[in-house]
Parts: sequence; C-alpha cells; structure tokens
Amino acid sequence: MSNTYRTIILARMGEIALKGLNRGKFERQLIDNLRWRLKEYGAFSIVQSQSRIWIEPKDSNPDILEDKETADLVLHAVTQVFGLVSASLVWKFDGDMESIKEHAVKLTDEILSEHDYKTFKVESKRGDKRFPLASPEICCDVGEAILIAHPELVVDVHDPDFIIYVEVRENRFVYSEKLEGHRGLPVGTAGKGMLLLSGGIDSPVAGYMMASRGMQLEAIYFHSYPYTSERALEKVKDLARIVSQYSGTILLHVCNFTDIQLDLYKNSPQDMLTITMRRIMFEIAEELANKQGCKCLITGESLGQVASQTIEAIQITNEVVKTMPVFRPLIGLDKEETCNISRRIGAFETSILPYEDCCTVFVAKHPKTHPQRKHIVEAEEKLDIPALVKKGIEGIETYKIERVSRVNE
Repeated sequence: MSNTYRTIILARMGEIALKGLNRGKFERQLIDNLRWRLKEYGAFSIVQSQSRIWIEPKDSNPDILEDKETADLVLHAVTQVFGLVSASLVWKFDGDMESIKEHAVKLTDEILSEHDYKTFKVESKRGDKRFPLASPEICCDVGEAILIAHPELVVDVHDPDFIIYVEVRENRFVYSEKLEGHRGLPVGTAGKGMLLLSGGIDSPVAGYMMASRGMQLEAIYFHSYPYTSERALEKVKDLARIVSQYSGTILLHVCNFTDIQLDLYKNSPQDMLTITMRRIMFEIAEELANKQGCKCLITGESLGQVASQTIEAIQITNEVVKTMPVFRPLIGLDKEETCNISRRIGAFETSILPYEDCCTVFVAKHPKTHPQRKHIVEAEEKLDIPALVKKGIEGIETYKIERVSRVNE
C-alpha cells in the first residue's frame, strides 16, 4: 500500500448538536468526561469538529489502538460515555482517490478474512469541498475497486452484509463498523441528584436513566443489619459500581435503619408500615441531599407496580419532601422494560441475587393501597418523626464507589 494509516476513534454526538448557544458547554463537558473515562488507557488527543469527536492516541501512547483486543476495550469505554450516539475504529491516512481505494480494498480484505459476506455497499461523506470528486462519485469509484478485487461480491444498497464508510476531510478515513452508544447528555451538565438505591432491579436503572440526562449521582441505601446481611450491603455497593461505569464516581451513603424500622414496626399500624417507612426514608434522603448539594431525589418507583406506588401512596409520600423535586424516571415503564434496561447496562444478574433489603424484610402483609391524609395522621401519631430522622442522619456511613478499571479486571 502506498500510504500508511493510523487507527483512531470517531465518535458521533447526539442531541448535543441541537443545543444552540449552550452547545459549547455540553461539548466541553463531554470531552472532559471522555478524557476521564480513557485515562486508564493512556493519553489521547480529543478534538471536536461539527457533530463529531476524533480521539487519537498521543505520541506517548502511539500504538494502543493497533492491538485489536485493546482497541475494542477503548472503543467500548468511549461508548459508555453519555452524549454519544455511536463510535467507530477508523483508519486515518492522507492521499488522493487512489489511496482511498487502496485502503478501502484492504479493509474489505480484512473483513472477508473473518466473515463469509456476499454483499456490500459504500457510503461516503465529503467534508473537504476541495476534493475533486463528490460523494456519489467517491462511492462509485470505491465500489468499483472493491468489485475488481473481490468479484464474488455483489452491491446491495438496501440490506448489505457490510458497509465501507469513506470520509474525506482534512485527512481521509475508512471504516466499517459502528458501535452504538448510550446517547443522552454528558454527566455534569444537569446538577446532582440523590438516588434512593436498594438491592432491587428498579433503582439502579433509575440512577442510570437520570445520569443519561446529564445528572451527577450520589446514593443513599437504608441498611437494617442484622435483618439484612452484610452480603446485601455488598450487593448494593456492586450495583452502585455498575451504575458508576456510566455516571462516574458515586458517593454511597449507608443509613443504619434498624432501630428506626423497629420503632415503626412497634408503633405504626401494619397496613401503613410501608408508607410511614418510605416517608421517613424520603425525609432522611432530603436532609442528606441538601447537605451534599443535591437538587433532587431519584427513586425507581413505577406507577401501580406495588402497593406503595399507587398515585395516592406516592402523593402521601411526596408530602414530606419540601425543598426539591422527586424524579421517578421509571414511572411509566412496565417491569419488562425496566428489566431490559437492567440487562443492557449489566445490572440485572446482580440485582436478582437473593439478598433481602429493608423494604422486603419489614413489608406489611396487607398494605393499604389507597391511603388518605387521615390514615397517615393516625399512623404517625405515636412516632417522633424528627428524632427518627435525626437518628438516621447521624447513623450514616459514606463510601466512595468507583467503576472497575477494565485494564485491571
């Protein structure tokens, strides 16, 4: 081949491109998040141009993307950063149309050495208008070169087995695959929220979904040892670590909830136990959130999924939160949809491990599904709510949860 190439990463931004005058803020945060996410792999030059980001190893780290296994790890890491639609490993080189054709044929050779493909097509973008051929002409010339080298192939523009992408900019680029990203907005562009994290399926998904809207996360977990085991706490830490793969570092606040729950169990009617428990949880979470600079609470509730998630129960629970909104990103999802997201982000198998949390240990046998104001007044008349909230705040331990480095896995 008359020209050498270098493997780099092309990442494509999503809705950031629609942000108008605020776009620069989102782009800068996205680039900062990419640098943070990739630092374990070495130094990279990250350059944004229009709706694309070009990620290239620096001279201190020149060949990291030439190793297929490592390149796949880096590409996967890029796609876990919110704000990107997709990313690709691309060949970067210089030259004229002949050089483009040579690289496209070589890439086709590599693809066919691994796959028994029969059909293909070529797609082209010409960002450099000084280049003498327009995009349709580039596609035709590259397609012809591929057919000459591989006469067994057939062009199929509707449903090809593979696609050769060509981009003509200041440099030339060819590639074939796009790895889907998680879309959304860069974490750090939408403030910070306090996630009420349990050991179940829903709350980690809720945290992931709010992080996908640009929100930084802290989390609070209510632990009722010895009624809930230390393994249950480790499970929650593992779930926080999974979410942190997408959100970044999470401060996990563990509230010692045992004495509070025993007080509730003794002094609150059984059919209102779940509601009184959640109200105190929300009061503790709100006070902690204000202390930590969080602007909202986040829960994994879905309307009608369980007794404490009817509209009346949600309304009664919401009453205690005075200074911030409560976000429920799963409110309109059914369980199957939530489970699908949980599987996609890698949390499902951990979430279904059989370790009880405080909500399942002290659950009422016949909870009131449509509580009214008079019911909660009666349920709380024997409770010293301020004292219980104070006890909860004073019994908090905090852990710094960071994602697992794939390099050291």
